[in-house]
Amino acid sequence: MRRNHEIDYKIHGEEMQCVEIELDPNETVIAESGSFMFMDNMVEMATVFGDASDRTEGFFGKLMTAGKRILTGESLFMTTFTNQGGEKQRVTFAAPYAGKIVPLDLQQYGGKIVCQKDAFLCAAKGVQLGIEFQRKLGTGLFGGEGFIMQKLEGDGLAFVHAGGYILERELRAGEVLRVDTGCIVAFTQQVDYDIQFVKGIRNMVFGGEGLFYAVLRGPGKVWLQSLPVSRLAAKLSSYASSPGKEEGSILGGLGRMIDGV
Repeated sequence: MRRNHEIDYKIHGEEMQCVEIELDPNETVIAESGSFMFMDNMVEMATVFGDASDRTEGFFGKLMTAGKRILTGESLFMTTFTNQGGEKQRVTFAAPYAGKIVPLDLQQYGGKIVCQKDAFLCAAKGVQLGIEFQRKLGTGLFGGEGFIMQKLEGDGLAFVHAGGYILERELRAGEVLRVDTGCIVAFTQQVDYDIQFVKGIRNMVFGGEGLFYAVLRGPGKVWLQSLPVSRLAAKLSSYASSPGKEEGSILGGLGRMIDGV
């Protein structure tokens, strides 16, 4: 038996996805502020300070959970969407940028998933959002996500979003995977997360891949993204700072002058 609400869902789209959540009467889904797209008439939205799970806590507890959300870069508030009607109703949430939405059944993964700070999209009511401190100093300083990552706990469905294509990898006990620090989306709680220096001075200085790898050691499952939003933002920023830039142009600026740009 699950303690969290049991929701049904359908994911629409390819590159710009949205997830449609089907709610039975009195069922609730929680979501990050700003992810809402549309809902049926009998779904009621409410804004909640701090944690939106069904835990019983006083004002001080809510203040603590709100503070944790600030540490992960999220809003102080979350939104809940509850079916107040007598038949099934639907509410839909949209991904913030091009990529994939990944459904995670926390019951199948021991009740806990660790993910990057901005990955969470929505979840069944009862799923708890918290922070996961990195125990190792090096990982916290150079791991790309800092000392703090986000954790999802419970036995219900949660949905995370990441950029580009999402690759799932099952690691055997002792199996090691070296990953670009920005490409990690999530991993199960058994996976050991550490960082490692890139070998070779030329690789470090001219390789363009940074100074560190993220090292994931099994057993466990990991989810990786092909296009971290930081990489996308850097590429867009480079084009914004060089208007009229043409990739692959031999003439470069001269060609733009000829074209009248």
